Amino acid sequence: MSDRILILYGSYRSDRQGIRLADYLVAAFRARGASPELIDAKAFDLPLLDRMYKEYPRGSAPEALETLAEKIRTAEAFVFVTGEYNWGVQPGLKNLTDHFLEEWFWRPAAVASYSAGRFAGVRSALAWHGILSEMGMIVTSTPLAVGGITEALSASAEPVGDGGAALIGSFKRFADDLGWWTNAARAQRLLALPPY
Repeated sequence: MSDRILILYGSYRSDRQGIRLADYLVAAFRARGASPELIDAKAFDLPLLDRMYKEYPRGSAPEALETLAEKIRTAEAFVFVTGEYNWGVQPGLKNLTDHFLEEWFWRPAAVASYSAGRFAGVRSALAWHGILSEMGMIVTSTPLAVGGITEALSASAEPVGDGGAALIGSFKRFADDLGWWTNAARAQRLLALPPY
């Protein structure tokens, strides 16, 4: 069975570099036999959160929210690709995430971080662990952190240099961890309905 994985990316910058990591992850998960899909917050361009999806009367939510809700509900796992803004999370990705709640429940999430510098966005990744857990996801413990993003991945998302080699080496464990939890959650859903 092919795991349906949403790869969520949230930078709105005109010269964004993290899209390289998001594109790499889509290709790398596909090469493992998964069915990944990139969810680019900039492409969906949701307004700042006013109403959550669940706060709209049934069938009256904006089309982008309906589309995203269905994608989230039918995904088996999530990967959040995050840069770091002033030691915190990217507002575009956080805004997209906050529009939903129950849609995320009872599935695993993994966090992949990046930056132009050597800290690789790890402070943002740490913040996402708490956020995603509070939102009902099982957050894997294996990190994937890419420092010097433009030296590790080419513009076409191909790993290059020592940073690219490190990414390739780290990806297997990252994906194996997410795959294990995806299988565990799938098996549990066959045994029992979620408790709430």
